[in-house]
Amino acid sequence: MHRMVFSVVALALLAACAQQQQAQEPTREELVARGEYLVNNIGGCNDCHTPMTPTGPDMAHALQGATLIFAPTIPIPWAPVAPSIAGIPSGYTEAQFAAFLQTGVKPDGSSPRPPMPAFRLNEDDAEAMAAYIATVPRETP
Repeated sequence: MHRMVFSVVALALLAACAQQQQAQEPTREELVARGEYLVNNIGGCNDCHTPMTPTGPDMAHALQGATLIFAPTIPIPWAPVAPSIAGIPSGYTEAQFAAFLQTGVKPDGSSPRPPMPAFRLNEDDAEAMAAYIATVPRETP
């Protein structure tokens, strides 16, 4: 009898834990909101991928790509332009871009040139940032 009661209680606890875990999965809107915070306040994405004005990034053209206004004083391979990443960079799926943010490796196996840092984000942060960036409309040239 005790075994049966224990089994029922254990199953009830497992079911409750499974429901709680499912309830903790963020909605797409929550994921995008978290990604917006990470992109705009932590990742520094706008520092390079958004055109600069004398007062800072031109957020009317956020993440549309920009000529870099800084360069090293010693000769090293340096990207003169940061590409547009709005709507997810060209040649990437959202999942590939999230993987890039975790590994620093492009889908073709190459790495970006400096000043792009080789991010090593955790999966949750990378997915949130990619989800937000996917929502930023690309400007048409």
